[in-house]
Amino acid sequence: MPDFTMSRRSFMKNTAIVGGLASTSSFIDIRAGKASDIAEVRMQLGWLASNGLLGEIVARKKGFFQEQGIELTVVPGGPSVDGVTGVAAGQSLIGQTSSSPSVMLARGAGAPIKAFLAGYHKHPFTYYSLNKSPIRDPKDMIGKTIATQPTAFILLRALLAKNGIPEDQVKMVNMGSDMNQLLTGQADAVTGWSTNVNALKVLGADRVDLMLWDAGLQLYANVYYATDKALGEQADVLTRFTNAAAKGWGYVKDNPQEAVDILVEEYPNFDKASELEAVKPAIEFSFGDATRQNGWGGMTRENWEAQIKAYADLGQFKDKVPTVDEVVSFDILEASAAARKQVG
Repeated sequence: MPDFTMSRRSFMKNTAIVGGLASTSSFIDIRAGKASDIAEVRMQLGWLASNGLLGEIVARKKGFFQEQGIELTVVPGGPSVDGVTGVAAGQSLIGQTSSSPSVMLARGAGAPIKAFLAGYHKHPFTYYSLNKSPIRDPKDMIGKTIATQPTAFILLRALLAKNGIPEDQVKMVNMGSDMNQLLTGQADAVTGWSTNVNALKVLGADRVDLMLWDAGLQLYANVYYATDKALGEQADVLTRFTNAAAKGWGYVKDNPQEAVDILVEEYPNFDKASELEAVKPAIEFSFGDATRQNGWGGMTRENWEAQIKAYADLGQFKDKVPTVDEVVSFDILEASAAARKQVG
């Protein structure tokens, strides 16, 4: 489950631990001695490898990164890995986090990072209920018990605020990674990503979905970020990375079964049957009306402004409320527009 919060204290503590690496680690390593120099790029994930990497894995297999002069290394994350701190310290050129609030909260806490690309144009986070007590609209949550992950309580609070629902009219309780509280009647709704098809199977055909995006809180998912320094000094490398990633995701859209074969070849522990089910929603969140207009990976200033305001209204920025231009760089999107729109 994604971590939607970051305190300035935790960021500064982790930066102190790895801060010395910044002076010795370069953002990229240009390998010489070849017909054309290759930029070795590390991409730090904020979670363990998943189908959210399909486009990059396919692009690497098909040689799209090589065409752009990029050699990509994917660095897995996990519960004990602070990807933001590693990127800020120069250990990786690029980071990818599951949810856009992580970037704006980190920036508000002092991290010198900005988002430059969004893999999913809308967030798959969803509230799941059953037909016997359906939640199809935020107002249906009134008087109900909603179970959600500890790091996602802020999403529920923001959703209620967005829809003018007082928090004391909804009971919020903790949940883990499974959906049992809904099935046992301990909760009227549970939460998770709609791309996690395995976890959702247990709910069966009586499942009712209310996507966070449709409920009024419109976040991005699979957000790529880099430091201010990288965006200023390595913009060409980031643009070439984006060109290749866009082409890879375009290939996934046109060849989903082959893409899954490539993913399972790279990660043999993945279940192929489950990934074949999951690839359809992954493509739907990567492409759609927004991408037909702005291209794969596109973001808008208006959306980021709304996100920052929602979190500011709930007092989530402990030090300062960042501006959109402090949180996001649109330069790479502009520089890669032709490649991104070609697959959008």
